[in-house]
Amino acid sequence: MFDWSGLIQIMFADIILSGDNALVIGMVAAGIAPEKRRMVLAVGMGLAAFFRIVFAAGASYIIDIPGILIIGGLLLAWVCWRFYHEIVEFTNNAANPKPADTVEGKDTLLGALFTIAVADISMSLDNVVAVAAIAREDTQLLIFGLIMAIVMMAFFASMIMRFMLRYPWVSYMGLFFLVYLTIVMLYDGVMNLLSSGLLTG
Repeated sequence: MFDWSGLIQIMFADIILSGDNALVIGMVAAGIAPEKRRMVLAVGMGLAAFFRIVFAAGASYIIDIPGILIIGGLLLAWVCWRFYHEIVEFTNNAANPKPADTVEGKDTLLGALFTIAVADISMSLDNVVAVAAIAREDTQLLIFGLIMAIVMMAFFASMIMRFMLRYPWVSYMGLFFLVYLTIVMLYDGVMNLLSSGLLTG
């Protein structure tokens, strides 16, 4: 009998966790030169799909690693720090415009791709751990959750990018949301580590 309850739980988990991954990709793409945005979106979603597949393949082992979410939380904290500096720089550039040939350089593109890669690792880890915890030993549910996460992320990322280009202040809302997710991930990681008994011997 198909586990409809698990299916519904996975759908809600994917809406939330794919949404935050799409938020990162959309935020990064919005800060890149227009002619490079399509490539950044494609690379971001491709990396997210790749990491989800890799983590899903080892989900049964990953989910049992004590404190694994702490690693994901620390990676996401770095992403938040980088976003904060990018938002500040964007605000300064808006107040004091630079010549067009000095605003978007190679380092900006490479930095954007690196930020997306780190965020994809962190959020793919969180997504797969959540879906695997719901699916348990049900391979069909795990595969469904993986496919749905990738499809939803592709839909949300471009939509978020367009919205942020129209309303730049949304960047701060996105940053606050990512900080909240970082705190939750670190808290869950610490709680899992404590419940494992490793810290108490």
